[in-house]
Amino acid sequence: MKTCCLILLCIIGINFCYGQKAPDLQRFASLGDFKLESGQVIKNCRVGYRIYGKLNSAKNNGILFPSWYGGTAKDVEYTEPWKAIDTTKYCLIIADAFGDGVSSSPSNSTMQHGPRFPHFSIRDMVESQYRLLVSKLGIVHLHAVMGISMGGIQTFQWAVSHPNFMDVLIPIVGSPRPSSYDLMGYNIYARVIEDDPAFQHGYYKQNPIIVPAVMLSEFSATTPEHKVRTMSRDSFAVWMKKVETTKTRDWNDYLYQCKAVIGHDISKPFGGSMQEAANHVKAKMLIISSKQDHLVNPIPAIEFSKLLPAKLLVLDSDKGHVAPDFDNPEMRTAIVVALEGD
Repeated sequence: MKTCCLILLCIIGINFCYGQKAPDLQRFASLGDFKLESGQVIKNCRVGYRIYGKLNSAKNNGILFPSWYGGTAKDVEYTEPWKAIDTTKYCLIIADAFGDGVSSSPSNSTMQHGPRFPHFSIRDMVESQYRLLVSKLGIVHLHAVMGISMGGIQTFQWAVSHPNFMDVLIPIVGSPRPSSYDLMGYNIYARVIEDDPAFQHGYYKQNPIIVPAVMLSEFSATTPEHKVRTMSRDSFAVWMKKVETTKTRDWNDYLYQCKAVIGHDISKPFGGSMQEAANHVKAKMLIISSKQDHLVNPIPAIEFSKLLPAKLLVLDSDKGHVAPDFDNPEMRTAIVVALEGD
């Protein structure tokens, strides 16, 4: 999972952008004590975000882009989403999800540090972004919500949490709920972290290097074909040495976000019925999946598209979960058409 973020950061093309993009400064919104779906409270809750472009006078040209698993709004910037989003027309708001180390997270909370931090859900991430938009930015309607990986998962949650709040939804390699295969992988990953002696049940003094978790992330990010094509057998020892010295972001943050993804299911309020969840979707939807995705199985998203008048784009690449690329003409065109209208 970490690797998918790292590889995504490398997918920087040289194609035309809609405008000159200077890096935006990190901003924060204070939400006070934030009550979670579980009833627990994040004390002194903060949500990070970055803005590209300007809101119009009606404040209805915003496009929200939640961060992916383990990634921050700053990381999303490196994929250059403005190659598909015209920021001379739209206001792109990239939001930091809970647990990314920028918004409120186990790693940066002084009052609820580490394992003392309350567990949050994907729905809680969405509600924090809703509060940011409405209470802090004065936005009562978005043009679109779109995101990659866990950002796509959050986009699916936006579809049912606030169905009338946006005109367009574009989840990219996301899922309305994890498949059985996904749950196997995510729980293995969580168990590897929790069972590592260096993790110390989350009470470590210094963020540890958890080699098996890093290995599992990289193993799952693409496909066997991609691994064989891009890494020779002779270079395996070099890769292994690099993995053994890889410094990551905070492992409590990773674990909390992983558990949020494990618990995700947009059909939960509808008695487990995906059809009923789909009946609540009001926005136009473009679902982008990756056929060879080994991290977020595409089947739940593809099946959900059949319950809606949604457009579906299935990428077929041995890059697997990291197949999305704003330089990909097919993907970029599909996004532009969805945003601009048929």
